[in-house]
Amino acid sequence: MEHQLINAIETAFGRKGVDELGKGFVRGSIDDPALVSRILTPNRLLDIAMRRSLNRPQFRCFQKGEEVHPAIYYTDTVSPRGQSIPMVNMRSLGRLLGEGATLILDQVNVFDPTMEVACRALQWWSHERVQVNAYLTTNDASGFPLHWDDHDVVIIQLAGEKEWEVRGTSREVPMYRDSDPNNTPTEEIVWAGVMKTGDVMHIPRGHWHQATRNGHGSGKSLHVTFGITKRTGASWLAWLGDWCREHEIFRHDLDRAHGSGTQALTEAAVRLIGERSPADFLAAYEQATALPRHVPFLDILGPLDAVACTTHFPPQIRENGETVDVVASGKKITFTAKAMPALRLLLSGRPVPLEQAAAVVGAEVAEVAEILVKEEICATLTPESSSGYTDLVTNAVS
Repeated sequence: MEHQLINAIETAFGRKGVDELGKGFVRGSIDDPALVSRILTPNRLLDIAMRRSLNRPQFRCFQKGEEVHPAIYYTDTVSPRGQSIPMVNMRSLGRLLGEGATLILDQVNVFDPTMEVACRALQWWSHERVQVNAYLTTNDASGFPLHWDDHDVVIIQLAGEKEWEVRGTSREVPMYRDSDPNNTPTEEIVWAGVMKTGDVMHIPRGHWHQATRNGHGSGKSLHVTFGITKRTGASWLAWLGDWCREHEIFRHDLDRAHGSGTQALTEAAVRLIGERSPADFLAAYEQATALPRHVPFLDILGPLDAVACTTHFPPQIRENGETVDVVASGKKITFTAKAMPALRLLLSGRPVPLEQAAAVVGAEVAEVAEILVKEEICATLTPESSSGYTDLVTNAVS
C-alpha cells in the first residue's frame, strides 16, 4: 500500500527502510504541514472523545503528575428508558485542559478512519501489528515519568511542541514478560530537546524516555505514538509449544519419579525445532492473523461500487498455471488465471472504484470484488472509511 505517511517517515529517517526498525534512535521531520494536520488535530481528538462512550484505561486524564479520577470528567448519560451510558463530560474535561492537563486515548485507530488506514499501512510496511495512541497536553502540564516501552515506537508531533529526554537501555531488548524487572534507568542521555510540529522520532524498545511541557507556559502539544510490536525468539518458541501437541510424545505426562523418556523427549524437541523455523513462524503469523472488523456489505443497502483490501497484512497472490490462489487471514481462495489483473488491483491496499477499474482490467473485476468482499478480504468503501484514505492514499486506478 502506497501511503504518504510511510513515505514521509522513511524520508524523515533518511530513507532508512523497515529493516532499520528497532535498531537505533532516529529523528527527522515531515516537511508537509498539510499531511501533519490530515493525520489528526486536537479538535478532532476531542470530537472523538465527545461522540463515543469511552472508559478507563483506554481514555485517561492526568494533572500535576497524577491520574485524575474518572468521576471528575465522566457523566452517566441516561436514556428515556433509564439506560445509563458513560460519556465524557466535555465541560469538565475542558476545565481540566484549561488548567493544564494531559489526556490520552489509546488505540485511536479503533475510532478514527484516518488512523485506521495509517496503522494498516504501517502493518503492511513493517509486517508487524501496529496500534496508535494520542497524547494531548495543555499549558505546562507534565507527562509520564521516565519509563521504557516493550515495543518499538514511531512518534509524530502533530501540533504545538513538547520537551523530550531519551536515554539508552538498561537491559538489552527487555520484554513485558521477562526475567528482570528492569527498573533502574540508565544515565546515558541519547537525545534531549523539543519536538515541534512535524518532527518524527523512532524510539526502539527498551530506551528510557519522558516528555513534558513543564516550564513552557501557555500552549499545547499533540503527538501520536505508533506502537510496533515485533516478534521475538520467545514468540517463536511459544509458537513451537503449540505445534508440539501434534506429536504424541509431548502429550504424555512427565515421569517425575524416574525421568524415563527424557532423551526421547529432547530428541523430539530438536526435530520440532528443525521442522519449523523462525521464518516459518513469521509467515504463519501473518497468515493466521484474524480478519479485521469492517462494515458488512449488504446488497439490500445499495450496490457495491468501491472496495479496499482491509487485511492486517498484504495478501499473498500465488500463480498456479491456470489458477491463482489468494492467501490471507487463514483463508485460501482460488480464482482462474484471468482474474489476475483484477486481483492485483483489488488487493493493492488502495481504494478501488469498480466502474473505473472495469475500464482498466475488464468487467470481471466486479465479480472478483464481490467474492473478496464476501470472504472479508476486502470491504466496501463507506464515506467514513473512504475519508481515511483522502489525501494520504490515491485510488488504485488513478
